[in-house]
Amino acid sequence: MSGKPRLTYCNGRGRMESVRWLLAAAGVEFEENFLETEEQYKKLIKDGVLMFQQVPLVEIDGMKMVQTRAILSYIAGKYNLYGKDLKERALIDMYVEGITDLMKMILMFPFSPPEAKEKNLDSIKERATNRYFPVFEKVLKQHGQDFLVGNKFSWADVQLIEAILAVEDNIPAVLSGFPQLQAFKIRMSNMPTIKKFLQPGSPRKPPPDERYVETVLKIFKI
Repeated sequence: MSGKPRLTYCNGRGRMESVRWLLAAAGVEFEENFLETEEQYKKLIKDGVLMFQQVPLVEIDGMKMVQTRAILSYIAGKYNLYGKDLKERALIDMYVEGITDLMKMILMFPFSPPEAKEKNLDSIKERATNRYFPVFEKVLKQHGQDFLVGNKFSWADVQLIEAILAVEDNIPAVLSGFPQLQAFKIRMSNMPTIKKFLQPGSPRKPPPDERYVETVLKIFKI
């Protein structure tokens, strides 16, 4: 064992991408085990590795962790990205949960049937520009700091920059009415660990394509 966290998932974004983002932002190197067949997935279940028969699976500190929220909370706490006290942690939790609601729409978008893609993309744009991004624009403007909580880099900042870039993959001009978020995006993208993660050849996965969708459907029989 190298001591590095080991991530088991498909070779694509999905629910594991937020884990990759958070580890990378913390400056933590990790290894990946990619599921390519239904048999590999069933073997994990048969071996009792997946508590709820679901991935993502992250092996870290002697644990086999499942459930994305639990994994992310542990990583955030371990690497001091979870606020200085309970109040800051509560704020981070609220922001993360809000962003997660938007990310769920983004995660499901590649699996939309062709006739629903335009409608679903419009829904993502409407939610992003009218419900979620205005919240963070206001937060950043009101407290005038570089980061969402206190004045320290946290899990909430990582989750937000991931969401911004994921929405921009399909709606490039989505930040046109949000100057605070535009500046936030530039700041976050220039942080050394995040800048490294955004470079070609990093563990960051590309936007989902047809091959990724086919692989997921094949493995999990969705």
